[in-house]
Formats: sequence, C-alpha cells, structure tokens
Amino acid sequence: MGDLRGRLNPYRGPEDDPSPRPGGWLASVAVVLRPDPSGRELELLLIRRSRSESDPWSGHMALPGGRKDRRDPSLLSTATRETLEEVGVPLARKGEPLGNLQVVQPVGAHLPLFTVLPFVFRVPAPTVARVASREVAAIRWVSLSHLQDKRNQTRFTYRRNNISLRFPAIDLAGHPIWGLTHRILTDLLHRLDADTAGDRDGQPTGSGS
Repeated sequence: MGDLRGRLNPYRGPEDDPSPRPGGWLASVAVVLRPDPSGRELELLLIRRSRSESDPWSGHMALPGGRKDRRDPSLLSTATRETLEEVGVPLARKGEPLGNLQVVQPVGAHLPLFTVLPFVFRVPAPTVARVASREVAAIRWVSLSHLQDKRNQTRFTYRRNNISLRFPAIDLAGHPIWGLTHRILTDLLHRLDADTAGDRDGQPTGSGS
C-alpha cells in the first residue's frame, strides 16, 4: 500500500480541485481499499445503485461518492461525506487518504456535465460498510485480483435511441462494472502495474441499430 501512495497524484487541498465545465458541476468518489481477511490481498468497496427513473446510472455498479455541496470545503470533503452517507464508513476518522486518480467526465451527450475527482483511501481490515442510503441497493467488497483477472473482462452493450454502444466492462457476479467506474478502476489498476485486459480509456465502440 505504501508503494501505491507514490503512484497516485498528491492532493494538497482545494487548490488541486478541478474547475467545473461551463454549466456543469463537480463531484468526487472514494476508492476505499482494505486488507482482505487473510491479509494477503486488498479489497475494494463498490456499491450497486438503486433503480430510479431519474438516475442515469440506475442499477449500476459504482463507487461511493456524489456531487459537491456548497458546504464542502473541498472535493476530498465531498468524498468523505458522501461515503459516510451512502455506506456508513467514517473516512474522516478511519480512512487514510493516499492521493487521487485522474479526473474523469462522462462522454454521453445525454449525461449531465459534471467532472469527477476520484480519491483513494486506505481503511483497516475490520472496516464494515452497510447500505445507509436509499440511493444504494447493495454493497460489495471485491478483491483487486478479481478486477485484474482477464477471465472477468467482458463487454457491456448500452442501448439508447436505436443506438448500440459496447463498453469494456468487468463482470461481478452478473453485474457489469462499466463506464466511469470502469475508467476509474482501470486507472487504479494501471498505477498498480496490474496486467489488465480491455481498453484503458473505457471509451465505447458502437453502431446504429
């Protein structure tokens, strides 16, 4: 884990927060890592979003996080607050921020204009997460080795307005990890020198249908 800190972008404070796109807003997510029960491997915390017609990411696998509130002094504070609200993990007390990953933005024309800064945290092995918000349907700790395993690499087909787009994805017990979350995790795994399959940028290929 000590090596990982050196491979992340150092975060000094609000001065390192990106600027929002015109007409857009800022958000952050938490990449929460803990040792597995054996102590030999790291696990990462994922959520499955609740189904909602108003949510463009309804039912998707995701990282805890959300939109920056005007009361948040920084995007690091946003990630900490949202993680507590969504999964009950007190990162301000139990988490050690290690740094941040590359800024990501959604690529779909129909998606909101927001910019996400992902933060990586280390938490102790006994850390327990729970469903603490209506926005979350389930939580899952997944090993980094599962994310790295080429046998779990797949493609997810997204259909909208007679257009089919195929995205690189990771299968998690029938739930695909794709889109922004896949791009964030791919960035993390590359920094760990993981031998991952799929496209690093997570961009789609597609055609009309």
